[in-house]
Amino acid sequence: MPLLKFDVIEGRDEQSLKNLLDAAHRAMLEAFGVPERDRYQIVHQHPPHELIIQDTGLGFERSQDLVVITITSKERTEEQKQKLYKLLAQELHESCGIRPEDIMVSIVTNGDADWSFGMGEAQFLTGKL
Repeated sequence: MPLLKFDVIEGRDEQSLKNLLDAAHRAMLEAFGVPERDRYQIVHQHPPHELIIQDTGLGFERSQDLVVITITSKERTEEQKQKLYKLLAQELHESCGIRPEDIMVSIVTNGDADWSFGMGEAQFLTGKL
């Protein structure tokens, strides 16, 4: 955990998606200090007309390479979050050629009781994690 969901415009090939997920995982490892195998990622691909993501008046244009990343995670510090945003922009640009203005990130925070990794248990509450 955290759980990352990627919304992208359809058309990326399997290798491009793998590069995207790998780059995001590297950023997550460094920014949040999660273990290597703490990797939960889901990709949703959409026709272009199903993703309308503007700029809230910031003055930049989005392209077909747009990536919206929704992260569900336990509480993180503001410093960790800002580091993650910066690292995601760097990693996705360097590894995937995605412009920083085409990356939007939202973090949704929850707690220990909000996670079950299987077996009908809340492993953070039972002490298994």
